[in-house]
Amino acid sequence: MTDHTSPGDLIVILSNTDSAESAARMARELVGKQLVACVNVVPGVRSFYRWKGKIAEDDEHLMVIKTRRSLFEQVRACMRELHPYELPEIIALPIQEGDPDYLTWVRECTAEIKS
Repeated sequence: MTDHTSPGDLIVILSNTDSAESAARMARELVGKQLVACVNVVPGVRSFYRWKGKIAEDDEHLMVIKTRRSLFEQVRACMRELHPYELPEIIALPIQEGDPDYLTWVRECTAEIKS
């Protein structure tokens, strides 16, 4: 049984994409399938990175995604299918602390995987 006051089973996934439209498309799909509770889209991110042996820089939109750890693989698969990038950033960070009511809301909005 999950302790609904502990954030241990919840994660934040970070991913950048090329446009507000692609971020919105992925967000709607993920929320609609109950794979995530919420996606915040943050415009105006400037990314600098090495790609195929060259330094690149792009304007991007950051997606901050809240979900259950048990749903990560399904979220990742859905994002890989919809993401415009050849190699999208899809990384998960554990939620260490959080408001108990908000944590409960995240769980209520996401599908629980039964063992």
